[in-house]
Amino acid sequence: MYVKLTVSERIGDLRDARGLTYEELAAKTGISKSALHNYETYDGIEISQTNLEKLAKFYGVSPDYLIGRSEIKKDPNAELHELHLGDEMIELLKSGKLNHRLLSEMALHPNFRRLMTDIEIYVDRIADMRIRDMNVVLAAVRQQVIQGHDPGEDDLYVRTLELAQVDEDEYFSKVIHDDLDSIIRDIRNAHKTDATTAEETDTAAEVQKQLQDAMSYQGTKEEKQVRAYLASLGIDYDALTPEEVVTQINILKKSKHLKTPRKKRGKCL
Repeated sequence: MYVKLTVSERIGDLRDARGLTYEELAAKTGISKSALHNYETYDGIEISQTNLEKLAKFYGVSPDYLIGRSEIKKDPNAELHELHLGDEMIELLKSGKLNHRLLSEMALHPNFRRLMTDIEIYVDRIADMRIRDMNVVLAAVRQQVIQGHDPGEDDLYVRTLELAQVDEDEYFSKVIHDDLDSIIRDIRNAHKTDATTAEETDTAAEVQKQLQDAMSYQGTKEEKQVRAYLASLGIDYDALTPEEVVTQINILKKSKHLKTPRKKRGKCL
């Protein structure tokens, strides 16, 4: 996931969001097609103040957002008191220790308000009394059944009344966990094709296949050992030069684990 968009990426994303070609954007902004292409292709290219203001006005964003000075698109002059943030939170946001884009995506997710509501209910113990009242009623009914009918602890009805009682911590842990899971999973899927997202590869299966190929190779024992060793490191033996192969064989000869046992003169082994 990108931590921060480059200038080229910001400009390109805004054009893609509108579904415009370079020709169409040039006609609407008065900026040449070649200049628009260069802005999106060569990061760090200088954008004239005039063209910067034209693009910002057309897209309805601040010039500071376009050139990466701010992550705020439309309201760069928002007063801090309007955000209701404490001093420590402001310092944390300014420190650069948080991924602001990820934080924003989480807050803008449709389920984020439910997550905050469920956390508030748990932290402020809003539902605790009702849960406890329900548990008291269930426990009382269970005791009445046991005392009046003596069905045994493993009776279906008695056991149901016992399991129906709710532990506040476990309940809200599950609720909040589910809220958060849905948010993170959606964000993860949305970034599946990002350039900085790890590719989905089956490394273990690939290494295993290379090891199998190495052991079934029809060659000298030394070559098999080198192939197996390199396969465990994810290196293709056939991609090595003859000089590199000789070097690897010489290195392996120094290993006490891979050295071929030899008979000592005058002794039978």
